[in-house]
Parts: sequence; structure tokens; C-alpha cells
Amino acid sequence: MDTKRTIFPNKGLPYAFIAPQLAITLIFFIWPAAQAVKASFERQDPFGLSTTFVGFSHYARLLNDPTYLAAIGRTFVFAAAVTVIAMGLGLLLAMAVSRVIRTAQFYSTMLVWPYAVAPVVAGILWWFIFNTGTGILPYMLGFFGVSWNHQLNGTHAMILIIIAASWKQVSYNFLFFLAGMQSIPQSLTEAAAIDGAGPFKRFWTIIVPLISPTSFFLFIVNVNYTMFDTFGVIAATTHGGPNQATNVLVYKVYSDGVVGLNIGSSSAQSVLLMLMVVILTFVQFRFVERRVQY
Repeated sequence: MDTKRTIFPNKGLPYAFIAPQLAITLIFFIWPAAQAVKASFERQDPFGLSTTFVGFSHYARLLNDPTYLAAIGRTFVFAAAVTVIAMGLGLLLAMAVSRVIRTAQFYSTMLVWPYAVAPVVAGILWWFIFNTGTGILPYMLGFFGVSWNHQLNGTHAMILIIIAASWKQVSYNFLFFLAGMQSIPQSLTEAAAIDGAGPFKRFWTIIVPLISPTSFFLFIVNVNYTMFDTFGVIAATTHGGPNQATNVLVYKVYSDGVVGLNIGSSSAQSVLLMLMVVILTFVQFRFVERRVQY
């Protein structure tokens, strides 16, 4: 079967079509990344008028800094918790909606709304809910003997940003899980039900393997989300406190670079953060993808 090929009369026309996207990529991604790498090998004077090449001194200082190493540990705990909660709730909601026929579209529309909320707005919403003076949840937790105060208790602060970041991402996972489940032929689950397979066995032996490519994709997206896009949530809720309890890597880059004006160290942190994400993505494709059934 012959396929039609698009032939441009002008050889430069295809390049003109992709030129705007290439320009955006170079200006807003490649150039800032190159500037960050360059600044990570330099030290600025207090007035920002001159720079001195210092080699790998920023990286060596960071890798020997206990506060930075602690931030790495907090980041991985935060990323693991948000990924598990957001994907778990997204899968659970997708299962519930897939069993509803008449009002599935209404439920889907309602559940998608949180994804349209900006991370900063999501953080402010949960900050009000967990506010120690006027929040409804601290008031309710008081009946169970829990004295909630995320401004003083580091564990409470970490729970707050985990909940806020997970709530923001659940809708995204829900959409993809729902689309994956709806693409599964009903004849497979009906045949398994006729053979005597219960709901859990049908889910574990049929649905889970068939949505494994979707799950793998969402796993990568959620890890990247926790590493970069959760800055707004933390900035609107805890500001990295109390006592650095929620100062994860993405916020530490901001606090050291913008607040502390240590551009060299902040740039080195951003480069290390990118390297961590690249390594994590490689590990995911190298080992986790083996369990994916395409």
C-alpha cells in the first residue's frame, strides 16, 4: 500500500516551520541550562561585577555539606510519598469511574479540575485547610488528641506538602489511568468473570498488565513532577521550614541562589539535581521497563 509523502516546494520551508519551537527551546531551556553549568564553576564577587573560575569547588563543598546531603534524603522521601499517593489515588478513582456508566462523564469532569489549579494556589488552599488558627483539619484532629502545628513540627510540615503536592497530581494520573482502562476490551474481563475470577483477580491478572505501559509513563512523569514542579507548593506553604524540614532540593536551589545570593552553589545544585533526575530516568528505563508488558 503506497503512502503519500508531503513534498515542500521550498527546501527551507520545513526548517521555517520548526524554527519557532527551536527558538523557544534554545532561549528558555538550552541557554539557561548552559548558563547554570557555567555559573557552577564560577564565584561572583558580592556586587556581581566580576567572576572567578573555581573549578569543582562548589560541587566538592556540596557533597561534603551535611545540610545538602540531608536535603537529598528529604527529597527522595518526598518524591516517593507523592508518587505513591498520587498514582494510587489516581488508579483508585479511575477504577471507580470505570464502573460507573451514566454519570462517568460528570465524575471525570469534577476530578480533572484540580489539575487546572496552579501549584502555588494548591499550596495556599491546603495552607488554609491546615492553618493552626482557622483551619478545619487541625480543629478536627484536636478531637483525636493530635496537636497539629506545621509551623513548629517538621513531620507535620512534610505531611502538609506531601498532601498538597499529591492532590495537585491525582487528576493527571486519573485521566491516563481511565483512558488506559477504557481501552481494555470488556470481553477479556467478562470471559474471566465467567471462568470464576473475582474482581481482585481480574484486576491483578488482566487490568494491571494491560495498563503497565501507562503506569510506567506516569511513574516517570510523577518523579519528574516531584523533583521540579512542586516548588510552588512548598513556597506557598512552608518556605522550606520549620528548621529546614521541608527544604527539598528544588526549593534549596531557590533559597541559596535567590535568597542567599550564592549563585555558584545554587547553580551547582541545579546541575546536580538535573543529573539525579537523568540517572533516575535511566534506571527506570533500564530496570523498571522490563516489567512493562506492551
